[in-house]
Amino acid sequence: MTEAIYHEVSEKTEAAKKENRRVSVSGMLKILGVSRSGYLAWQKRVPSDTQKRKEAVKVKIKDIYDDSKQNYGAPKITQKLQQEGETISERTVGKYMKEMGIKAQWIKPWTATTKDSDFSTELHNILDEQFNPDRPNAVWCSDITYIWATRGFVYLISIMDLYSRKIIAWMLSKTMEVSCVINTINKAKARRNTDLPLILHSDRGSQYVSNEYIKATAKMQRSYSKKAFPWDNACIESFHAIIKREWLNRFKIRNYQQAYKLVFEYIEAFYNTKRIHSHCNYMSPDDFEKLYAKVQNDSLLLAG
Repeated sequence: MTEAIYHEVSEKTEAAKKENRRVSVSGMLKILGVSRSGYLAWQKRVPSDTQKRKEAVKVKIKDIYDDSKQNYGAPKITQKLQQEGETISERTVGKYMKEMGIKAQWIKPWTATTKDSDFSTELHNILDEQFNPDRPNAVWCSDITYIWATRGFVYLISIMDLYSRKIIAWMLSKTMEVSCVINTINKAKARRNTDLPLILHSDRGSQYVSNEYIKATAKMQRSYSKKAFPWDNACIESFHAIIKREWLNRFKIRNYQQAYKLVFEYIEAFYNTKRIHSHCNYMSPDDFEKLYAKVQNDSLLLAG
């Protein structure tokens, strides 16, 4: 307990020095009920190897935490440390994070935001909650979510490849017109290989049952969530909850331009390229797909 007080006094003193403020160390020690002589002796004590390692690990934890946009909790930070060669448990990382006063962004379970517009029995759920395809470009899923801004809502249309959970195409729009969904689909088709059979799953919103949508997805198998059952599209719904909780909700978004910049930064500079995912064996979606491509190439070389 006394050592914790010494650490706190030391940190406050250093912070005051950086801000060019005067602070009474003796006054703090007196208020906290510890002796000045004990504090001075503690300062002169040579840190043990264990303490040195602990402080070094804390620096790494802080770097990983900041690099994750202050989103990662103990499980993911532990995985990153272990990937860097550290032998450390999740419990220890959690303990250090508590000492440092840092924690993961809390993510509220997502709730449905889309009301079905078509209750036709002709729309079939081909995917049937099989969220783990064995290759990229086997199953895509799409959804629309709203983003609140002071000048009115903007809408994010996203398409995810379920193999890697990568957002392969997205668009931010001021409206929910069908053309926005079609443009996003065309982006995905231009970027990805669609030669093999491909399922595109969505809810039953009006954009996804329109004639324009049917034409744009003519070479795909269209799959739809069951009536009033958004859990059938859980992965993309979950992504939209994550981008809000981990990033967008930190800001007071003024307009479309600011919203676009924030969405671009999260998806392109973090989610796809850096954010590790348990589904991807604690790799980013990009790295997970690169590993798949490498394994396929190696198999071809061996076969040849």
